[in-house]
Amino acid sequence: QVQLVESGGGSVQAGGSLRLSCAASGIFFSTYTMGWYRQAPGKQRELVATVTSVGGTVYADSVKGRFTVSRDNAKNTVYLQMNSLKPEDTADYYCNARHELMSRSNYWGQGTQVTVSS
Repeated sequence: QVQLVESGGGSVQAGGSLRLSCAASGIFFSTYTMGWYRQAPGKQRELVATVTSVGGTVYADSVKGRFTVSRDNAKNTVYLQMNSLKPEDTADYYCNARHELMSRSNYWGQGTQVTVSS
């Protein structure tokens, strides 16, 4: 059974920081690109950041310089360090795992809420 479990969400004031974690089980973690996506009510889900099995990263322009994605293959965990948070960062954040060779293996966590107040 594949399971992605997010943690670390919460409510913070603008300018604050949060660190999200996603613990994966049931997959060969080191063969997956791991990513973070977010979705606000009434809006489309959007990519926040991804990190490949060899450490390559992609960030949305809106979070560059503020967010950092990293992974620990020994712990089967991906992180999203979020600094200088803005109200526009408020959303449900979802962890994603996508196999780099078999794209049909694509999994999602249940999400964690991030609320940033001004």
